Amino acid sequence: MTGQGVPDTEAEFPMRYMMLIHHDEAALAKAPPSLWGDYAAFNEAIAKAGISFQPGNRLQPSSAASTVRVAGDKTAVLDGPYADTKEQLAGYFMIDVPELDQAIAWAARCPIARYGSIEIRPLAPA
Repeated sequence: MTGQGVPDTEAEFPMRYMMLIHHDEAALAKAPPSLWGDYAAFNEAIAKAGISFQPGNRLQPSSAASTVRVAGDKTAVLDGPYADTKEQLAGYFMIDVPELDQAIAWAARCPIARYGSIEIRPLAPA
């Protein structure tokens, strides 16, 4: 479809991906202070590449989390995250790129990936 501002190719329709940041809290606590400068440079590189992105929010440590489960009419609230893993959900950011390969490339460049992993999920269409 073309005309009146309608993109000519699928490449012009960026897909929005949520990058879920998981890291090992103990490993991150030992990270050098330069990590935050690296992170700022990463954000600057995305902006310079002309990619639409939305920095997300950092979360408090997993010790501040509560997990809610409902079974029938009973609600259980557990302290901390549900998953039994060294890596915890630490935050997120959003990126708009045409394809998954580009989202993967940017996730690999994210400095925090050295301390855990970044799960990439496309957002469902509205």
